[in-house]
Amino acid sequence: MVFAPPFVSPAADPAVISPQDPTLLIGSSLVATCTVSPDFHLKAEDLYWTLNGRRLPAASYTALGPTTLSVALARLNGSKQQSGDNLVCHSRDGGILAGSCLYVGLPPEKPVNITCWSKNMKDLTCKWAPGTEGETFLHTNYTLKYKLRWYGRDNTCQEYHTAGPYSCHIPKDLALFTPYEIWVEASNRLGVAVSDVVMLDILDVVTTDPPPDVHVSRVGDLEDQLSVRWSSPPALKDFLFQAKYQIQYRVEDSSEWKVVDDVGNQTSCRLAGLRPGTVYFVQVRCNPFGIYGSKKAGIWSDWSNPTAASTPRSERAAGGCDPKGGEQNTTLRRELKQFFGWVKKHAYGCSNLGIKLYDQWRVWLQKSHKARNQ
Repeated sequence: MVFAPPFVSPAADPAVISPQDPTLLIGSSLVATCTVSPDFHLKAEDLYWTLNGRRLPAASYTALGPTTLSVALARLNGSKQQSGDNLVCHSRDGGILAGSCLYVGLPPEKPVNITCWSKNMKDLTCKWAPGTEGETFLHTNYTLKYKLRWYGRDNTCQEYHTAGPYSCHIPKDLALFTPYEIWVEASNRLGVAVSDVVMLDILDVVTTDPPPDVHVSRVGDLEDQLSVRWSSPPALKDFLFQAKYQIQYRVEDSSEWKVVDDVGNQTSCRLAGLRPGTVYFVQVRCNPFGIYGSKKAGIWSDWSNPTAASTPRSERAAGGCDPKGGEQNTTLRRELKQFFGWVKKHAYGCSNLGIKLYDQWRVWLQKSHKARNQ
């Protein structure tokens, strides 16, 4: 004969909290109840409450029956953690009978300041701000969506946090010469908010990595100049575009940068009017524009890493004075006379006259001063 094992009912929960896992606006009030199962032979006076591990005062309790104890919470603040605040019902000996998560916060605000850029005309990265307040005290999901302006279905970006906490990267499958509509949806337990729609063409938001191979060097013995050279961005070498560059530089012991705007599309520049015997830090950035005829201004890249170089030390005698204002014309006439005398000895024909020849004379003049001072 076969005997069946006796049926054992599943263990009952020690207690039940109501409401379970509520979501509330900041400033709301809540009355929660804890009802103990009769199997545990506990009474309302055997119970107490904690919120995030802190025991709540007995003055906030009310016995609603032999086995039910309530607690009143007024003017709730935002949850201390996005996973919810822990409201727990305990027995007299500290045992946990039941728990509930309180989600207290704000509905999301409309995301703002959507900006997008592309580094190879095949991808797109966008970032945004979560709103004027930002903090909702609740876990808030942000979803970037996009579609072709006149047709096509909504698409959802998948690669988030690639350029900061509020950003997303679309790696491929984008069309050129066609505008896109882009927007961001924010959602949490208290609601949904949708940003304004931004319209853009990929060709109008192209940028690059910073210019590579930045080199800074002296210009012979010229004590007030440095030469800066760099390479064009390699990511766009196969595309028809123009590029303009900016340089910024500062002395070693200063945080103030000076910007050179009129570099144009050259990949070299000479900085003049510098201090002799001084270390300078130099950075370069690029702005590609006019890609395939785009009329937009383009987006500046980040600055390159700082590159350092120093100007030669001045060879003037210590304690020497600059000519006074009344002597400047005489000094200029004397230097011009020296320069043209030097040209007769070192240049043949007018075709050799230029800034390079003038620099050679400046070097020769400094060496002459040095020899005379010695």
